Amino acid sequence: MADENKTSNLGVWDWLLFAAMLTICTGIGIFYAIKEYCSTHSNKTGEFLIGRRNMQRLPVAISILVSFVSSILILGAPAEIYTSGTLFYIYVVGIILGIVLASLLFVPLLYPLKLTSSFEYLELRFQSKAAKLTGTILMIVQQILYMGIASYAPSTALEAVTGFPTHVTIITLGGVSTFYTLLGGMKAVVWTGVVQSIFMITGVLAIVVQGTIQVGGLNEVWKLNGEWGRLVFWEFNPDPTVRHSVWSLVIGGGVAWLGTFGVNQASVQRYCSVGSLKESRWVVLLNVIGVFVLVTLTSLSGLVMFAYYAKKGCDPLANGNVDNSNQLIPFLVMEVLGYPGLPGIFVSCLFSGALGENLRPLVRLIVLSNLPSSSTSACLNALSAVTWEDIVKPLIHHRVSETKKIWIIKMIVAFYGAAGISFACIVQDFGGTVAQATLSFTGAATGPLLGIFLLGALFPWANSWVRIFNSLSAFRKIFLLICLDF
Repeated sequence: MADENKTSNLGVWDWLLFAAMLTICTGIGIFYAIKEYCSTHSNKTGEFLIGRRNMQRLPVAISILVSFVSSILILGAPAEIYTSGTLFYIYVVGIILGIVLASLLFVPLLYPLKLTSSFEYLELRFQSKAAKLTGTILMIVQQILYMGIASYAPSTALEAVTGFPTHVTIITLGGVSTFYTLLGGMKAVVWTGVVQSIFMITGVLAIVVQGTIQVGGLNEVWKLNGEWGRLVFWEFNPDPTVRHSVWSLVIGGGVAWLGTFGVNQASVQRYCSVGSLKESRWVVLLNVIGVFVLVTLTSLSGLVMFAYYAKKGCDPLANGNVDNSNQLIPFLVMEVLGYPGLPGIFVSCLFSGALGENLRPLVRLIVLSNLPSSSTSACLNALSAVTWEDIVKPLIHHRVSETKKIWIIKMIVAFYGAAGISFACIVQDFGGTVAQATLSFTGAATGPLLGIFLLGALFPWANSWVRIFNSLSAFRKIFLLICLDF
C-alpha cells in the first residue's frame, strides 16, 4: 500500500458535512437552553438533570445505547476481531444477559425511589452519608477515566483521516461535547445521541457492504478468515491471563453490563426520566436489540477488514500505515469507501456510479459521526447530577435561587469537561485497543459498585463499613491499572 494512504486529505464537502454535524449537536443544546430560559417550571434543576421525568422511551433507550457503545465499539470491536479473532463476538451474550438482569432487578428497585443520583439509594439503605459519598467519589473517578477513553477513541480516528494531532481534536471536540451538554442538559444529550445513532448505523453498514463487495462476497470473507484461523467461538480456558475466553466474555461481561445498565449513574438517570416503571423497563430492554445489531455489525466489519487485507497480502499494522490498532477502521474507510459506485449502498443501484464522487464525503463521515462523543456528554450529564445531588446540594440547597443552582450545575459540567479532556490526552500513551482499555477501567470500578448495590438489595444485615471497604479496594485496582498501562 502506498504511504500516502496513511493520511488522506478531506475535501471541502467533507469539512462542510463535519461542520454540519457539529452544528446540529450544538444547535440541539442551544434549542433546549432557550426552552429552559423560557420555561415557567419551578424545578429547573430537575428539568436540566432528568428532563422532568417525562421523556419518551425510544430516544432515552437510544441515548443509553450510544452512551456506552458509540465510538469505542465502532473502533474497538473491529480492532479486537482483526487482531485476536472472532471470540470477542461472544461478548454480545454477556451484554444481553446483563441488560435483562438489570431490567428485572435494579429498575424496579431504583425507579420507584425517584432518584436523581443512584447513590442516594446507598444513603437510604445504609443510613450513612459516608456510604453515599464513597460510592459517589468512586463513580466520579471511574467516569473521568471512561470519558477520557471515549474522547480519545474518535480523536485518533480523525487523526488517521486528516493527520491532525490527536490532542488538538480531543480539545476541540471535547469542548463541543461540553458546550452542548452545558447548554441543554439531559434533553440535549438524549436527542444528540439519537442523531448520532443514525450516522453510526449508516456508517458501519457502509463498511460491511462495500468491504464485502471488494473482497468478493460474504462466502469469501468467511473463507479467508477460516484459512487464517480467525474463526474461534469457544474457549473455555480458565487461565485469567488469556486475552479472551467464554468465562471472561459471557460471565465477566454479564456482570460488568449488569452494573452498567443497572446502577451506573448515566443509566439510572435516564431510565428514571420516563413516566412509569413499565416504560423504564422497556427503556432498558430495548437496548437488547440495539446491542445485538451494533455488536454484530462491528464484529462483521472486523472480519471484512481482515479478509480485505489478507486478500491484498498486507497488514496495515505491520507496514506502519497506522500507528495503532484503533486507527484500522478509519484507515479502511478512507481506502475502501473512497471508490466511485458507493451510492449503490444507499440508493440500491438506482443512480449511476458517476454520483459516487459526490457521496464520498457522506461515507467518510463515519469516522466523524461520533464526534463529539455521545459517551462524553452522557458522562458529563451523569457527573454533574451526582456532584450536585450528593456533594453540593446538601451544602447550599436553601441558600441560593433556582437560577443560581442551574449556573452552579453548568460550572460543574465545565469542570468535568476539562478533566475529561485532560485525561484523554493521557490515554494516547496507553497500549492496546480502546475496547481493552474500557473493559479494564470500567471493570475495576463497576464490579465493586455493583457488589455494593447487590449487598444492599439482597442482604438486609449488611452495613456501611463493608461497603466502604469494598470501595477503597476498587480505588486500589484503578490505581494499579493506570500504573501498569504506563
